[in-house]
Amino acid sequence: MSQNSASSASSQRLSSPWRFVTLTAGMLLLAACASAPPPTSALQAAEQAITNAENARVADYASPELNSARQNLAAANAASKDEKMVLALRLAEQAKADAELATAKAAAAKAIVVNDDMRKSNTILKQEMQRNNSGVTP
Repeated sequence: MSQNSASSASSQRLSSPWRFVTLTAGMLLLAACASAPPPTSALQAAEQAITNAENARVADYASPELNSARQNLAAANAASKDEKMVLALRLAEQAKADAELATAKAAAAKAIVVNDDMRKSNTILKQEMQRNNSGVTP
């Protein structure tokens, strides 16, 4: 009996580290499987960026970027419903970036148009001044 008790005590001592390893691995597995919180604020930020872009009428200047933002937002919402929160967060952030890019491209395109108009106006003013000056004799 004493040999069985010694062997039993020895196997309990050996299994103690294995229990720790098993419990730790189990806890890590559960933590890995736990889903991330829904990316509510990222989805709202993307929606707001798209709304801002639409209000700025960027579709005239940056339609592909705005369409990409809308598609990414729809995909982010679908991923969120499927509880793929990490993917939903990434897609929402991409949608926001696309909408902001569309807004920036549209602003740049509008600035170019304004700049061109100003150049044309300056050219016309210079021509008018030359015409008026050519008729005046000192």
